[in-house]
Parts: sequence; C-alpha cells; structure tokens
Amino acid sequence: MSAVSEAAVVRRPLAALWERYRRYRGRFVLAIVMSTVNKVADVVPELLIGAAVDVVVRGSGSFVADLLGVESRYAQLAWLAAINLAVWVIESASEYVAAVLWRGLAQGIEHDLRVEAYDHAQHLHLGWHESRTAGATLATLNDDVNQLERMLDIGIPAILQTALNVLLVGIVFAVASWQLLLYAFLPIPVIIAGSLVFQRRLEPLYDDVREKVSDLSGALSANLAGIATIKSFTAEERERDRIEEVSSAYRDTNLRAIRSSAAFVPLVRMAILAGFTCTLLLGGWATLDGDLELGLYSVLVFMTQRLLWPMTDVAEVLDLYQRGRASTARILALLAEPVTVPAGTRALARPVRGRVELRSVRAGYADGPDVLHDLDLVVPAGETHAIVGPTGAGKSSLLRLVLRFDDPRSGAVLLDGTDVRDLDWDSLRGSVGYVAQDVYLFSGTIADNIAYGRPDASREQVVAAAEGAAVSSYVESLEDGYDTWVGERGVTLSGGQRQRIALARALLREPALLVLDEATSAVDNETEAAIQRSLRVAGERCTTLVVAHRLSTVRHAHRIWVLDDGRVSEAGTHDELVALGGAYAALWSVQTGEGVA
Repeated sequence: MSAVSEAAVVRRPLAALWERYRRYRGRFVLAIVMSTVNKVADVVPELLIGAAVDVVVRGSGSFVADLLGVESRYAQLAWLAAINLAVWVIESASEYVAAVLWRGLAQGIEHDLRVEAYDHAQHLHLGWHESRTAGATLATLNDDVNQLERMLDIGIPAILQTALNVLLVGIVFAVASWQLLLYAFLPIPVIIAGSLVFQRRLEPLYDDVREKVSDLSGALSANLAGIATIKSFTAEERERDRIEEVSSAYRDTNLRAIRSSAAFVPLVRMAILAGFTCTLLLGGWATLDGDLELGLYSVLVFMTQRLLWPMTDVAEVLDLYQRGRASTARILALLAEPVTVPAGTRALARPVRGRVELRSVRAGYADGPDVLHDLDLVVPAGETHAIVGPTGAGKSSLLRLVLRFDDPRSGAVLLDGTDVRDLDWDSLRGSVGYVAQDVYLFSGTIADNIAYGRPDASREQVVAAAEGAAVSSYVESLEDGYDTWVGERGVTLSGGQRQRIALARALLREPALLVLDEATSAVDNETEAAIQRSLRVAGERCTTLVVAHRLSTVRHAHRIWVLDDGRVSEAGTHDELVALGGAYAALWSVQTGEGVA
C-alpha cells in the first residue's frame, strides 16, 4: 500500500467506506428520511402541550381555535388528543422502520466488509501472513468489524438525531423569539468546540486501543494453539503472567481513552445548565411582562430540555465514532494491502503433463539475503525427483516457488514450459497435490478432510485415496469410520495419521504434479514402506517432487538433487550419488549407521 493511499485511509476512513459501498446509499438515504420523520413526530408532542396550555388559558382566542375554527375548549382539546394519537402512531411506525433500516445497513456492511477483508487476506502472499500473528489478522476481521457495526447501528443514527433535534428546535425558537434562540443555543458552540478538542485527543488514544486489542488477540491465539507446549514445559503460570501483562496494557489504554471521553460529560452539563437557565428566566420574565404567550413559554421550556439534554450523549457518540473510525482505518488498511502474487491469465493445455523447470532462479524472503542462488533444475513429466540437503539449504523455499506461494527475485519457474506467473490458479494449483510438512486438518470428518480439494468426490474415491495413503485400515478400525470427527487442526490424531490423511487428500485430486514436503517424516518404517509403494503407483500417473530428510524415502527416485546453501551441489540417482562419495553419500552413511559424518 502506498504512503498516499494509507494516509488517505487513516484521515478519512468513513469517506473511503462511503465510496466503497455505493450499493448501500439508497438504503442509507431512506434510513435518513425515516429518522427525520421520526424526529419531527417526536418534537410535535411538545408543541401540542403548549397548544393545550394555550387552549386552557385563552379559550376561544387560542391558536387552535383560530386554526380549526372551533370555539369550545373541550372540542379543541379533543382535536389535540386526536392529533397527538396520529403523531404517536407515525412516530412509532417510523422509529420501527428506521431501526430496521439502520440495523440492516450496519449488518449488511459488516457482513460484506468481513467477507471482503477475509477474501482479500486469502489472496495476500504467504510471507505477509508469516510476518504477523494470526491473532492480529483475526482481531481486524472480527473485533474491528464489530466496532464498525456498533458505530453504524448506534453512532451514526445518534449523530443524525442530534443534528435534526438542533434544527427542528431551532426553527421553533426562531419563530417564537430570536432573543431566546440566541440564549438557548449559546451552549451549542461550546459543546461543538469541546467535541472537536476531545476528538483530536481521543483519536490517537483509540488508535492505540485497537493496537492493544490486536496484541491481546495475537497472544491469546498463539497460546491456545501452543497449549500442549505450554503444558509440557509447565509454563502455565508464566504464560498467565504474560497474558495478564498484555491484557493490563489493553485495559490501561482503554481506561485512558474512557477517562478522556468521560471528562466531556461535565462540560456538556454545565453548558446545558446555562442554556436552560436563560430560557427559564428570560422566557418567564417575558411571559410575566406580557411579551410572550404562556403556551409558547411552556413549549420553549420543554424544547430547551429537548434541545440540550441529548447533548449529554455526545460523549458516548464520540466514543463510538472514534472506536469505529480507528477500526475502519485498520480494516481498509488491510484491504489496501497489495496482492503481490496475483493470478495470471493463461490456462495450460489439458491434460497437464507436470513438467517442472527452474531457470536461473534467485529467491529469498522479504528484504533478507538470497536463499536460492541462480538455481537450475528440471523435473521431466512423469518422473519422481527428490530434493535433499541440510537444514537451511533452500529445499522448502524451492517448493514455495513451484506452488507460487512466492515469486523468484529473478529467473523463472515453469510448469509444462509456461512461467507459473502467467498461469491462472486453476491451471497451476489446480494441477498440484500438496502435502505440507506441517499438516493442517480442518474441524470436520475424516472424509471431509480427504475430500477437501475435491468436494464432489464419491465415497468410493475417498476410500481409494485413503488406501493409496496407507490410512484406510486405521480409519476403518474407528467406530464411525470415515465419518469420525477430528478436532481443529486434527488434534485428535497422531502426527503420522494426519500426514497420511493429508497425503490421501493430495492423491484424491489425481494431480499432474504431486509435491511432498517431508510427507513421511512422522510415520513408522512399516507405514513408510506402504506409502512408498503407493507413491510409486501414483508416480506412474503424475510427476512427483519430494523434499525429504529421511533418505530412505527417496532412494528410488529417478533423480535426487542435493542442495547446499541454495545451490545444487550434486545430482543423480541414489546409487550414483552413493558411489560419488560426496555430501549425499555422507548423509546416507549416517542415516544407515554405516559411518559418521
């Protein structure tokens, strides 16, 4: 996101929201109209009270008598009662419609913004997600969106009602007495000026509050995900203290904002007292002198209360506004994050063969040094190739480029002779079956997880994939079989079981290219042998690219590439590399117990 666009979002987040959701403008205008009708109907009863006082005092010379041509006081009061009934019906109906419109508007924008922000986050490159905590993103997608919803549901209608109240009451005062208008409205500039001062003070405070919410969400999310590690190291007390520290920082920041916001209320009350006193005394004296009708004086007293007392809610409305503004800025900042790994537009010819080639590839993470250096590598279609080497050699970085989680700094990665940057996602990732080193299973049944990449698969196809991953016998031994529910991240399964289910998920796609990142690291030797047999069968139908530390997994590969410091140091078959007596042979001798590196 550019500095200009980011600054614009921070300065005018609500204006940016208005531009973004044009389709809600009609509903917004209708909500304003209904709120206006409601506020007009809400003001009329005070006028009717003044008219009733006028009827009682002046009788046939009252305003109602002149307006309706009715001399009887009883009839005049009956007319006022009928008018009051109609006004209350209109007020009640308009209040209901306005509430439905405002809340529907808030819910609609909340829903659309959360889905849009989540979808945008999905398309941001993997490095962006890895550079921040999952809790920070979750806080934006959930808590910040909820804060915006409260502002739209409560804050904006309250601001509108206050503005309409000032306008309508001002009209009544202007008709009655310009002098009283000036005195009654005298506190309003003070309140507005105070609001602007407090708004500038609250703005950075609530920005800080949103940051502290993000920190707290991130800490809680990380600790809950790592609860097993916390328990195993008996770190519960230490982690409790750490969460207490983060939560205290959020509490203290929130309290500073609350204290600043609450300090505004006494200022408003003093201004209200001044305005009400002016109306009470000056209007009363004018009535005693015969310059102001008693009924009109009654109206003005009620109107002053109606005008100024809602101003006590300005602090709460300001609080909602500042929270919503800060949250909106964070959401729009997320939406303004550029998609640096966009989908291409080209589609591969079918069937995809799965040939992979890396040409002079140079790659790294963020602004760090290169991890891969001018790497050249070719995996012919239909062959199984392995990538091995010490930790940090660049094996996983290479797979990230093939899957296009990242793009190379220079050079190109090709699938069937086409640069992967030019391919649409269906041609690239739709042709790949991937098993990550850190397997992720979703909360759901085993069958759901196997069919995740192919949700229309039949039960027979799911079972066949499970057999290919050597996990069918385990699943069938369970009471509910393939309908067994697994917890979030598959916590109810062992590491080996998760890996085999993930492998079945990849095999079910019948991919042109099967990519395995330490896919058998958590299985026993017998299961590994079964999986190897399955992979040899699968390898007859697709290209397979395997990263492995356990060399027994890849000894039957057509070609093994040995990486060292981001460069290919050796390449050949297992037997060729062992005979070469280099780095691979040393690794093999250590793993088989035949020597010490």
